[in-house]
Amino acid sequence: MLLKKNIPLQYVFGKIKYEVLLVAVYTLIIVILHDRFNLKHMAIPLSVPMIMGTVISLLLAFRSNQAYDRWWEARTIWGAIVNDSRSFTRQVLSFIDDSAYESEEINHFRERMVRRQIAWCYALSQSLRGLDGKEGLEKHISKREVAYVSRFANIPMALLDLHARDLNYALKKGWVNEFQQVTLDQTLSRLCDAMGKCERIKNTVFPATYSLYIHFAMNFFILLLPFALIEYFGLIEVPLVVAIAASFLLIEKMAIHLQDPFDNKPTDTPMTTISRNIERDLKQLLNDHHLPETTQNVDHKFYVM
Repeated sequence: MLLKKNIPLQYVFGKIKYEVLLVAVYTLIIVILHDRFNLKHMAIPLSVPMIMGTVISLLLAFRSNQAYDRWWEARTIWGAIVNDSRSFTRQVLSFIDDSAYESEEINHFRERMVRRQIAWCYALSQSLRGLDGKEGLEKHISKREVAYVSRFANIPMALLDLHARDLNYALKKGWVNEFQQVTLDQTLSRLCDAMGKCERIKNTVFPATYSLYIHFAMNFFILLLPFALIEYFGLIEVPLVVAIAASFLLIEKMAIHLQDPFDNKPTDTPMTTISRNIERDLKQLLNDHHLPETTQNVDHKFYVM
């Protein structure tokens, strides 16, 4: 996720540098042909690109809004994951009493459940970005559990399955009653729902034809723009056309990046940062003082992943 400050212009305009260069060269060629060869008939009425520009602006605004809705929905889902992870940990620690006879086993059981929830958050973020969901799991769960989940294509689902198995074990041992087991299972169901919603956003491609039509219309508008301005500005139209084209291109690029909130880019939903915050909160509930670092890498401090 891009931060409010310290966003370098090189990053912003680096996304469209080749397109801007082509527009500048193209516009300069039009100006040279018009001035050197006195081709007055090259000019077209200004109203033509004005009408096209108005229509394209509305289409780009609609597309940007739809792309932001996808990004915001992803962020909302991860906000719910934060809440449910805290609730699940609180329920595990409060429902399963460690003052019983088998206190050492219960303490180990509770810690295993909480650390597995931390692992689930990291595994989900990795999987959504198309990375290896098993990476880093050994820091939070045992080798036996890592070997178990490695058999599954969907690592987060396998971790939730281990949660469910442990809850059933706790019920049989009498560590939780049926009401508490149902409450914990409902929290797991909400986590599973959140995972499914993320996968829906990830696997639902933004309509390609809609993007193609807007892109084609915008390029046609940029091609016509120099012919409409040549009679009014002459050589000055080169930076003017470049500025107008850059505005449209940047809006289009923004929509393209926002429409995929799990694409492992700086504009992503900051799942790693959120998972790190979840890890910090849950470890504090366990009285574990080995907390993750919260400082960001200075090499890309203008965004968080």
